[in-house]
Amino acid sequence: MAGALLAVLALLWGSEVSKAFDYVSPWKGQQQMYKLDISWPKIPEYFTGQTFCVAVDSLHGLVYVGQRGDNVPKVLVFSEEGYFLYSWNDTVEMPHGIFVLNTATDTSVWITDVGTGKYGHTVKQYSPSGKLMQILGTPGNAGSSLIPLQFDQPADIFVEESGDIYVVDGDGGMNNRLLKLSNDYREIWMAGANGTGIGQFKIPHSVTVDPVGRVWVADRDNKRIQVFDKVTGEWLGSWSSCFAEDGPYSVRFTADYKYLIVAQLNINRLAVLAAPVVGSIGDCVMIQTIQLADETKPHLVDVDMKSGAVYVAEIGAQQVQRYIPLS
Repeated sequence: MAGALLAVLALLWGSEVSKAFDYVSPWKGQQQMYKLDISWPKIPEYFTGQTFCVAVDSLHGLVYVGQRGDNVPKVLVFSEEGYFLYSWNDTVEMPHGIFVLNTATDTSVWITDVGTGKYGHTVKQYSPSGKLMQILGTPGNAGSSLIPLQFDQPADIFVEESGDIYVVDGDGGMNNRLLKLSNDYREIWMAGANGTGIGQFKIPHSVTVDPVGRVWVADRDNKRIQVFDKVTGEWLGSWSSCFAEDGPYSVRFTADYKYLIVAQLNINRLAVLAAPVVGSIGDCVMIQTIQLADETKPHLVDVDMKSGAVYVAEIGAQQVQRYIPLS
């Protein structure tokens, strides 16, 4: 109860609250940016497994949730109002990351699958109803090859409207790399190797792209975010000062691209970071934090680019929660 009370207080006041109530947050008095929408979803009991990932289809008002577990539907689809619509399960083994792409003619759902069975070590494209459209990688076989393309526990994916694909590979496997693929699934460039140096990774866990051509990667176990040029793959900079307590698990921009939303699983926290508009990456600036209840374990997030709502997939609480902007 104490942990839950603190979480509620943190959400109400937009600041971190210590268990002993003796910590004064530097953000105390700052205007709260988000509040928890306790009405979403309408029936949480549809979450029957561990909820690892969430993706928003802002154009059609849909929210896709990837969950894991025995004999549970792997993908749940909700309306943005929180009503459960349908689910699908075929060829999905252990979803890790999920992304929705809308183009002028089509909508598709991309899932990274870290399973070790016959569907695992792949990135897959589905129709909104769950029809398998494309498989990248060699199903059931981990590897590092580019021809044929192989993955080892691919963690997350971002797809541009042009069809260019960014994959961070992987979630603890043999690969620690960022791949950019063309719309015909050929390598454009690759960055990374296992290590702590510039451009190296220790579990690249999430990836996103901003409107000015920068690729942002949550380098989880190195406790930093690294940034690359989307055209050349050139390293542009990194942030580590915001992650002394825990590494970044997710990286997604707010709808206005002024901020980055980062989940920190081990300390049950969401961080709102200032996003540099153009030019130098500069230093990390933490604008605000949202302290979640103990053992919530926020894993990956997504943002509704119309409403600005932030959806958080929580593997500890086994749910997805929605936070709505207050301005």
